[in-house]
Amino acid sequence: MGAALPAALVRNVSGVWGADGRRWLDELPALRAEVARAWELRLGEPYRLSYHWVAPAIRADGTAAVLKLGLPGADHLPVEAATLRCWAGAGAVRLLAYEPAWGALLLERAAPGTPASALVPRRDTEATAAILAVMRRLHAAAVPDGGLPGLETRGAAFAAHLLAYPGDHPLPRHLVERASRLFDELCASAPARVVLHGDLHHDNVLRAEREPWLAIDPHGVVGDPGHEAGAMVYNPDPDRREDGLLALLPARVEQLADGMGLPVERVVAWAFVTAVLSEVWNAEDGGEVGTRALDVALALLPRL
Repeated sequence: MGAALPAALVRNVSGVWGADGRRWLDELPALRAEVARAWELRLGEPYRLSYHWVAPAIRADGTAAVLKLGLPGADHLPVEAATLRCWAGAGAVRLLAYEPAWGALLLERAAPGTPASALVPRRDTEATAAILAVMRRLHAAAVPDGGLPGLETRGAAFAAHLLAYPGDHPLPRHLVERASRLFDELCASAPARVVLHGDLHHDNVLRAEREPWLAIDPHGVVGDPGHEAGAMVYNPDPDRREDGLLALLPARVEQLADGMGLPVERVVAWAFVTAVLSEVWNAEDGGEVGTRALDVALALLPRL
C-alpha cells in the first residue's frame, strides 16, 4: 500500500480539483492511516481507482467493509452518503460510517461482489433482469425532504456544452440540441419522482448474499424513474465499440420498458438523452468522446 498512486487517479483528481486535488493526493497516505486508526480498520490492497481511493477493509469485530476516501468538500460523497441513508440497505450496500471532514465513507462489502457485467454478452437478459430488480428496490424508497439534487440540474451540462462548442466538434451539434430539448420535455412530463441511483449500470450492481444483488456508488438525484434506464443501454465498457454489444440494444430497450412498466418510446427517449449526456460529460472532463454511448444515440435517433 506504499506504492505510488495509479496514474488514472492522479490525472482525474488533479484535472477535476486542480491544486486542491493535488494537495489531497499528497496528504492521502496520512489521511488513510488516520481513518484506519480511528475506525479500527485493517486495509487491503485498493481496488481499481479513478476519482476516489477505495479498498477492502476489515473492522475490529471482523466485519468485512469497504473504505472510500475522496476530497473533503467535493459534491459526490455527501450525496452518496445521503442516498445510501435513504435506501437503508434496501437494494444497495449499507452506509456503516461517514465523516465529512475526512471525506470518508465506510460501506458494507457485497460478497462475492461479482458485477452484473460478468454476465454480458452471453447472459445479457439475466444481467438486465438483475439491474431491474435492484432498480425496483431503490425506487420504492420515500423521497427525502432535502439533501439530494433534482434530476433537472443535469440539464445545465447541455447548455454549457452548446455554449463552449458552437460547431459540430467534438459532438454533432444537432444531437446535443435534440437531447437538451428532449431532456427538458421528459423531466416536465415525469409520471413520478423517485430517488434515482443516477448511474445504475452493470459495474455498479454486484452479486451479494444479503440480497441477490446490491447497488454501489450512487450519484443520487430525484426525478423521473425512466432516466434510470439510460446508463444501462451503453454499458458495460462503453469504450468497446463492438457491433455485438451494440446489437444488444433493441432487446435491452424492450426488456427495460416491460420491467419498468413504461412505454417503449419513453425508454428510447431517455436512453438517447442519457447517451448524449454521457458524451457531453466526457467532453467536459477532457476525456475520450466517441464511445459506444454515441453509437447508441445515433442508433436510437430514428426512433424518437
